[in-house]
Amino acid sequence: MAKSKEVKTNAMRILDSLGIQYETMSYECKEFSDGGETADKLGLPHNLVYKTLVCQGAPRCYYVFVIPIDAELDLKKAAKSVGEKSVEMIHVKDLQGITGYLRGGCTSIGMKKNYPTRIDSSAQALESIYVSAGKIGCQINLKPADLLKAANAEWAEITR
Repeated sequence: MAKSKEVKTNAMRILDSLGIQYETMSYECKEFSDGGETADKLGLPHNLVYKTLVCQGAPRCYYVFVIPIDAELDLKKAAKSVGEKSVEMIHVKDLQGITGYLRGGCTSIGMKKNYPTRIDSSAQALESIYVSAGKIGCQINLKPADLLKAANAEWAEITR
């Protein structure tokens, strides 16, 4: 009997190339569901699951923010963390063109370009967190410091 091979996402391949350990969790998902629904489907505490948001500051200047699923991005703090006067969320229809990822499968690892990325400092207190693996229906569990390294990110207080 042939062994089934796990299909790796770009994010997983990057983690492998950096020698970063991670685990994946998959779930049935036919269409986009929010982070809370994802956590519930996987039986995960909400405080361990983080979402990836993309904002725009000046024209064509994009920024990535990784925050807990139940938190709200503070746009003023986010802007300050990347040296902008203000930032605003990009339109969902533009997400794939900018990042290469679909809504519900967006991760800070392996986007089309290396955008300035900030991870909410709340993650520093956790042993591990869950983020999207780069496709809908799949999550990666890894150490917050490893996500910081893989996403070439910085810590920042960016939530309300």
